[in-house]
Amino acid sequence: MPRPALAIAASLAAGVALIPLAYLGIRVGQAGWDRIADELFTARTAELAARSMALAGVVTAGCTVVGVASAFLVTRTDLPGRRLFGVLATLPLAVPTYVAGFAWVSTVSGFEGFWPAALVLTLCSYPYVYLPVAAALSGADPAQEEVARSRGRGPWRTFTGVTMRQVRPAITAGALLVALYVLSDFGAVSLVRVDVLTRAVFASITLGFDRTGALVLATALCALTALILMGEQLTRRHGARYARLGGGGGRPPVQLRLGRLRWAAVLGLTGVAALALGVPAASLLRWSGEGVSRPGSAAGIAAAAGNSLWFALAGAGLTMLLALPLGLLTARAPGLVAVALDRLAYVSHALPGVVIGLSLVFFGINVAYPLYQSVGLLALAYAALFLPLAVAAVSSAAVQAPPALEEVARSLGRRRLYVLRTVTMPLAAPGIGAGLVLVFLTCMKELPATLLLRPTGMDTLATELWTRTSVAAYAAAAPYAALLVLVSAVPAWWLSARTGVLTRGGGS
Repeated sequence: MPRPALAIAASLAAGVALIPLAYLGIRVGQAGWDRIADELFTARTAELAARSMALAGVVTAGCTVVGVASAFLVTRTDLPGRRLFGVLATLPLAVPTYVAGFAWVSTVSGFEGFWPAALVLTLCSYPYVYLPVAAALSGADPAQEEVARSRGRGPWRTFTGVTMRQVRPAITAGALLVALYVLSDFGAVSLVRVDVLTRAVFASITLGFDRTGALVLATALCALTALILMGEQLTRRHGARYARLGGGGGRPPVQLRLGRLRWAAVLGLTGVAALALGVPAASLLRWSGEGVSRPGSAAGIAAAAGNSLWFALAGAGLTMLLALPLGLLTARAPGLVAVALDRLAYVSHALPGVVIGLSLVFFGINVAYPLYQSVGLLALAYAALFLPLAVAAVSSAAVQAPPALEEVARSLGRRRLYVLRTVTMPLAAPGIGAGLVLVFLTCMKELPATLLLRPTGMDTLATELWTRTSVAAYAAAAPYAALLVLVSAVPAWWLSARTGVLTRGGGS
């Protein structure tokens, strides 16, 4: 695809993410400067913003440590049971933060405040780092590591000095997604009672019936997002090369032997899985055993599961279609235009789902009425929310695909679209697959935008779960929550196998 065409397609993709920002601009502009100043320039808003940034920083650091360590142990060591741990590390994505928050609150007395919120969000969010890093580690060039070791570097020095530089784009992308996800989360922070901007936005809309005030506060979230994006941009090392220089023989990288640390690593990963998955699972069992409410019929549960799958597939497909040109532009034609479009795509990711939902309701009624109350509008909302998940996966995967191979194919007379289909896309396929499943799993559990935009009468597992937990019908909610996890186990396994996490290097 010619670069101008790529830039146009990327601009259209970024335009989807701009829909919520345009809605905010229109609605906040109608409020007037005096109202904006009254809402923004207060001690309470400053406190909320500072706490939101602190929570994002703590959770991002925790997710980076847990995600990178898990990916390293699963893909590059002789860890016992690494296939099992490779799948378990992806499953927390299927646990909605409001389910995890309630599980902890109902299990641990006095579980509320900043640090409990940080724990819940870290346990639910670290797969955002684990998945792209595991895919990058599986596809990293072993030849560079072999050269380093041939020059006298030991396995650990080679890993930290060579391998980690190759996967740095994946680490950075995952950490950025975690930070923006934390800024937008409402479920965990609400249940553990920590005041941040998202909770204030929801309270203004649902309790105070002050939509204008809520949208003004949402602009503060946009400002925080811009600060995070600027900071991330400044940390990038311009000119660094991460691409694999050749296909080689498809040999796996050398596994590091953990020695006496093997069982300590097993214990650590087991502990993470127990906290992230075991606590919610135990809570679900308790709901089923102690609750007095009755679950819905098997037909109703199956219909909700079918709707969830259909909505998530539509959302993931549209999101990835939009992300491909933007991710490829960022990787292949870095510059002012690419950076600007890439940063714009991230801004809406930090907005609460209810704001995205309201913006798409406005868009559907006033701009694209035929889409109103359709799956297409809901898929568009998912794209606005989760485009950065897909863009990060595509761009980090494309960075590892060497431009030299594309140039060779072009020198042989192949057209750009042919080169894209036969060279670039196969090399970037593992990362693209990771992004597709990330978006699919996230769409499966998305709640606020789905509540506002789903076609009438088409409930999902997430909306049915929310309806029942909101009236304390926990036994009735248990099948929907359990099915969310079970349904996501299949794509999690597929993702682990597709990215090479379960096959490279052999081992148990």
